[in-house]
Amino acid sequence: MFDLLIVNARVVNEGTIRELDVGILDGRINAIAPSLSHDAKKIIDARGRHLLPGMIDDQVHFREPGLTQKADMATESAAAVAGGITTYMEMPNVKPPTLDSQALEAKYALARGRSHANYAFYHGASNDNLEAIKALDPATTCGIKIFMGASTGNMLVDAPQTLEDIFASAKIPVITHCEDTPMIQESERQARERFGEQVPFSLHGEIRSREACYKSSSMAIDLARKHGTRLHVLHLTTAEEMALFEPGPVDGKLITAEACVHHLWFCDEDYERLGSWIKCNPAIKTAADRQAIRDAVNDGRIDIVATDHAPHTLEEKNNSYFSAPSGMPLVQHALSSLLDQVNAGHFELTTIVEKTSHNVARRFELADRGFIREGYMADLVLVDLEKRFTVTRDELLYKCGWSPFEDAPLRGSIETTIVNGVVAWDGESLASAPAGERVTYRRR
Repeated sequence: MFDLLIVNARVVNEGTIRELDVGILDGRINAIAPSLSHDAKKIIDARGRHLLPGMIDDQVHFREPGLTQKADMATESAAAVAGGITTYMEMPNVKPPTLDSQALEAKYALARGRSHANYAFYHGASNDNLEAIKALDPATTCGIKIFMGASTGNMLVDAPQTLEDIFASAKIPVITHCEDTPMIQESERQARERFGEQVPFSLHGEIRSREACYKSSSMAIDLARKHGTRLHVLHLTTAEEMALFEPGPVDGKLITAEACVHHLWFCDEDYERLGSWIKCNPAIKTAADRQAIRDAVNDGRIDIVATDHAPHTLEEKNNSYFSAPSGMPLVQHALSSLLDQVNAGHFELTTIVEKTSHNVARRFELADRGFIREGYMADLVLVDLEKRFTVTRDELLYKCGWSPFEDAPLRGSIETTIVNGVVAWDGESLASAPAGERVTYRRR
């Protein structure tokens, strides 16, 4: 007897879409076939809907510890599963920052029993924690995060020798935020001279410029090639940067690239309407850049699509340019925004599954996740590709209580999210007990 049986689903997995039944037992996918016995404790009839492996978001900021007025692991993981995200990888720029193994394990302890989705945490880099990075156990973290641009607290890595040493010694993927800080600071100085504190938000993409992005991204790539480092470059924003990466499958690549959902959805024309709400780093740029990123998703230069979910309170965001922090909450409607773009003809559904699930599991060597395969953990999302809805504030599960997608009409809804075989989200409510588990790896 199955614990849960999903019947008549259009299963999207490894480049195919097939009508299949999926049987789940003890948290894992036990059987996949065109027709399975209906001997099950619970049956979901998925007729007319698509079953995907849950989205694995390799870039979120859940703000815990130390910044919990904005968000915490419980609230944001709840929003994540409501958005079809079954696993997340969380960033180290919290208070205190995650710069050693003790801080890393403290975050795992905070997530245990509270996270609705599966969880992994990055180990951060700074100018003075090289020895902690060298001592890292590869089984304890998804990767080493380097802010090669301005960051919160003691996490800007700008000492050339430190960068060389980190790239040379890393045993696991190095993950980079790439912007050139001196170039940005000079642009900020010029903008302040011209506008004072009332800099238009429409200039954000010029202040955090394409040149600053390209200079830093190309530096990271040069370091990775020099040292043979596995490098993953986060949230790329410019057409020029797309030329730095190779098309094709993620397997075998030394250097991989990521795009974020907001850079695939918004462009600089949206600053007039949304202002500080879409201020983020790196900045949203032009419609031509957005199209170049979409093209790169399709040809394989972009390997992974993530969120960079980074909530702030409305009180913080509703300020003038230099006072409003960068970042926005995204996990609850990230996958729906991608499904909407599938419906608009920008992407194939199989491509979205590859970029949000398969390739993340491959790149980070996750054990038994990211695919709909017998024996794998039952992390699944059932979606209605045709259902239309409008994002409203009263449905948001974020602690910060707002979304840049508010009032956006979307086509493609999250109907059910399953985490480790448990229905974590049934389309209206959360499971009473969080089902998230610590991620494990298959690393050589």
